[in-house]
Parts: sequence; C-alpha cells; structure tokens
Amino acid sequence: MRFLSFFLLLLGLYSCNKTPPLKTGLEGSPLPSFNLLLEDSVSKIDPSHSSKGSPVVLFYFTPGCPYCQAELKGIITHISSLNDIHFYLFTCARFAEMKAFSKYFQLQKYRNIRVGVDYDSAFGKVFDAYGVPYTAIYNKDQRLVHAYIGRINSQQILDIARN
Repeated sequence: MRFLSFFLLLLGLYSCNKTPPLKTGLEGSPLPSFNLLLEDSVSKIDPSHSSKGSPVVLFYFTPGCPYCQAELKGIITHISSLNDIHFYLFTCARFAEMKAFSKYFQLQKYRNIRVGVDYDSAFGKVFDAYGVPYTAIYNKDQRLVHAYIGRINSQQILDIARN
C-alpha cells in the first residue's frame, strides 16, 4: 500500500511538471494584436508590435492564483537563461491588483518582462482562455508554437521558444 501511495505521489509530481500543450487550433498563427494598459496607468503596449524577431511568451494570470505565482517564481529564478524571450504578463483583474502583484515580484527590474491589464479581455476572446495560468509561447517569427493551461516550468518555455 505504501509503495502504491508513493508511486501515485511521484506520478502526480511528474505530471505537474510536464503539462501537455493545449490543442487550440491556432498553432502556427501570428501573435494577435491587443493592447495592455501598463503599470503607469497611461501607457499601452501591443505585444505584436513590440517584440519583432524575438520569442514571445504571453502569460495570462490572476494575481491571487498560487499556480500563477509559482510559474512566475520559476521564470524569475531562471531569468538569465530566458533573457532573449519577451514576456508579457497580463490579467483582467483590477488595475490595483495587477500593480500590487508586479510590485511584490519586483517585475520592473526585469528588462524583458512587461506587466499590464488586458482591459478589453482580448486575449481571452482569441484563445478562449478558461483558466489561469494560461501561457502562449511564440517563436522568434512570432508564430504560436504551444499554449498551456496550468503551471509549466521555465525549461519548457526555453525549449519551446527557441525551436
């Protein structure tokens, strides 16, 4: 009985680290155009116009989500190996919540991470995003490689974005 419990625990831990990609039907499609309201509450950015020639990760989160926080901690921990990837972190939560989240993780100190609010819920409409964290990974040609719902690790991001 102990062996079975231990085996199920290991299987569960392994599966948490190897989340399978979603089948969105958007694979190979270009980075969608949508605006994010940035932390200064004035500036807007469109990820599709801001990162030409570099891999892009769109990270849809909810500030209170522990899985979103865990994925972000992994990204920050390995940011030196992810420095050529542009990360756009965004939420549909209240502006103040996004700002507190960004301040807590000190995201302003990372040159390749931008944080904002998807005030039109455009991302959710394009991807039919039904949960968080939702991570869409684009290659340097800004074509969707894979999308994930649930926590993924930074090595998966790196491997996918560079292919």
